[in-house]
This record gives sequence, C-alpha cells and structure tokens, in this order.
Amino acid sequence: MPLSEHEQQLLAQLEKQLHADDPRFVTSMGSRAVRGASTRNIVLGIVIAVVGLLVLLGGVVLKSVLLGVLGFVVMGAGVYVATLRSGKPRAEGASGKGGSPRRSSPFLQNLEQRWDQRNSGGQP
Repeated sequence: MPLSEHEQQLLAQLEKQLHADDPRFVTSMGSRAVRGASTRNIVLGIVIAVVGLLVLLGGVVLKSVLLGVLGFVVMGAGVYVATLRSGKPRAEGASGKGGSPRRSSPFLQNLEQRWDQRNSGGQP
C-alpha cells in the first residue's frame, strides 16, 4: 500500500531532522554506510565451504560421523567468512565523551512530545 503524499512529506521531514540531529547514527544505519562483503571474503568463504563439503562427503563415504560433523562445521565457517563485512568501522565523530550520558536530541524530544499529545487525545 503506497504512502499518501502527506505521509511521504512527514517521512522526508523526519529524515531531514534525523540527518541534522544525529549524523553519526544516520551514517551507521544508512545504506551508504553499510559495507558489503569484499570479493576476497566471498572467494575465501566459498573455497572453505567447498573444502567443508568435500570433508562432509568423505565422512559419508567412510561412514564416519565425526568426519561428517567436522565437514559441516567447516562449511559453516566458510559461509561465515563469505558474509563478513569488509573494512573497519569509521571513527568519525569520536569526541572522547568517555561514556557520559547523552542528552536527548531535539528530534527525539519532538517525537516524544507528539507521542504524548496523541496518547492524551490532543492534536499535534
């Protein structure tokens, strides 16, 4: 079900406020900030998974449960390696706050105020 024009405008406004109030959160959650798996990780993961499959099949042929379980674990490790994200997370915005509690942003305060108004029956 598509959003109405009013709902699209509200979402755009919320997104704009979020960008202004907490850009670090936006970059960490945005699709541009998500780093995909690197080609190296994918190839290495596939190779490990294939080796695990071969070990698993060898366990079936030799009727060895231990070898079959080992092959399955190696295959799982290969899939894990293939899905690892590449690169290190950015350290932008590190200001050395040292774990001090962060005050609520104006964006969140505005949302809380609207929520309270809706729950009390008032219009925003």
